[in-house]
Amino acid sequence: MVKKTFINLSVKDLNKTIDFFKKLGFEFNPEFTNEDATCMILNDNTFVMFLVEKFFNTFTVKEISDTKINCEVINCIEVESREKVNDIVTKAVSAGANEPNEPKDHGWMYLRGFQDLDGHIWEVSYMDMSKMANS
Repeated sequence: MVKKTFINLSVKDLNKTIDFFKKLGFEFNPEFTNEDATCMILNDNTFVMFLVEKFFNTFTVKEISDTKINCEVINCIEVESREKVNDIVTKAVSAGANEPNEPKDHGWMYLRGFQDLDGHIWEVSYMDMSKMANS
């Protein structure tokens, strides 16, 4: 039914955002990148469009949420291992993010999160579905 998903987030400084997420290992599609926006690739069908605030405002009549104070959305990405969860969050913190919560270990699901340079919340998870029934 849905062919692709594009998550749109406002940012203050596009170049700083690109540099930050490159340090975490993400790649960007140059065909959808200019001075107003960039397209971060999560997988073949899922993307994050980072739009500078002025450009983001052209898509909505609402005020942009101040993500340093308010929560607009929690973005959660699943990765292949607990080690990859730790790797991404450690890189994020080293690149200027903060980690507002302690890691959560539910046995079958392991979560850590960070707030990026603009205050957007990202959770990074690993799920072992074979352990889910035992939790």
